[in-house]
Amino acid sequence: MKRADIKRRPLSDTTLLGLEPDTKEYREHDGSGLYFRVKPDGQKSWQLRYKTPTGKWSWLGLGGYPEVGGSLARKKAAELRSDASEGKNPIATKKARKAADLEAANNTFEALAQEWFVARRKSWEDATATRVIGALELHVFPVFGKRIYTEILPLEWMEFLRGMEQKGILEQMSRVRGFCKEIYDLARVTGRAVHNPLEGLHKFLQTRAAENYAHVSTQELPALLRAISSYPHAKDVRLGLRLLSLMAARPSELREATWSEFDFDKKLWTIPAERMKKRREHLVPLSRQAIEALKELHTLSGAYPLLFPGRNDRTKPRSNTVFLMALRRLGYEGRQTGHGFRHIASTTLNEHGFEENHVEAQLSHVKDGVAGVYNKAIYLKQRTSMMQWYADYLDGLELGNVMHGNFSKAT
Repeated sequence: MKRADIKRRPLSDTTLLGLEPDTKEYREHDGSGLYFRVKPDGQKSWQLRYKTPTGKWSWLGLGGYPEVGGSLARKKAAELRSDASEGKNPIATKKARKAADLEAANNTFEALAQEWFVARRKSWEDATATRVIGALELHVFPVFGKRIYTEILPLEWMEFLRGMEQKGILEQMSRVRGFCKEIYDLARVTGRAVHNPLEGLHKFLQTRAAENYAHVSTQELPALLRAISSYPHAKDVRLGLRLLSLMAARPSELREATWSEFDFDKKLWTIPAERMKKRREHLVPLSRQAIEALKELHTLSGAYPLLFPGRNDRTKPRSNTVFLMALRRLGYEGRQTGHGFRHIASTTLNEHGFEENHVEAQLSHVKDGVAGVYNKAIYLKQRTSMMQWYADYLDGLELGNVMHGNFSKAT
């Protein structure tokens, strides 16, 4: 579009976009002292013509086009004209507004969270750091990332966390709440916040323990085992549920496991310390059924380091809700979780007379402060026998052949 073809002002978006450069730089008046400048090389920008406090006319740039569109340029011009009418220097007020915008950008929840992440990152393994920032990017930043963190109300956090609660991702909700509470603690101890809006919210949310122990009753267990065996969707997920039921491992321990951790000849799974809750290496004896399931899984994912590689990125494990979603598809939402298999194993083994210490060692429930060096192979012989009995017991339940009796002496 040529300058001569302009029909009206303020300049329309179509006009701003279509104005062609000339051999010389020119300005087109948009209205009220705001001009649109076009250079011979095609660069476009906004300028405001204003009168200084000394009575002289001057120009003030308001930003390039199309980064600054017509409506934003007019808003900026109106603010600066108001400053000039009050005897203020528009250049000074423009700088002040820019500084305020920069400060606001640095006061967003995402900026604070990134600062916290950098500070805490030094003490985390790479996998932990990836999980933490991934959870924030997935759940929190899209909702609160661009908000000023001091302006987010406790009620808003409560509604946000309850939304995660309603999706059934309780463990993730608990972790996210913990991360965000720590982020506000950083602001509080550095004098940038007085209160922590997440303080006390856990009292009104479902606890992590409730998620951990959600499990079916003894009477419902056979039907659950049969449902898992006939899971119609992803075969690797079916095998994952089978392994959770057989080994009573934490879902994260299995989901993030690598093939190098398994020794089929020794019938052992060695979970490295960095992936254990207590940061202690842990040995898990493998029953015959667990080895069969693992070998079948190896035909699906053995070409990759991880047992459960992600669909889009094979170097990362599948989603931390993969087993929970599978149980939901089977109709067990709110009744059974991946972590709940640990509670089933604990209850079953204790009720059938196995030594409590053997059961606790299998679940890696080692008390802090025990004397001497932690023994990763504690009660390994007894646990090997116990977990083979447990695998046979579960198979019996699935087939309808329930076994009873006190087997503690056998271990």
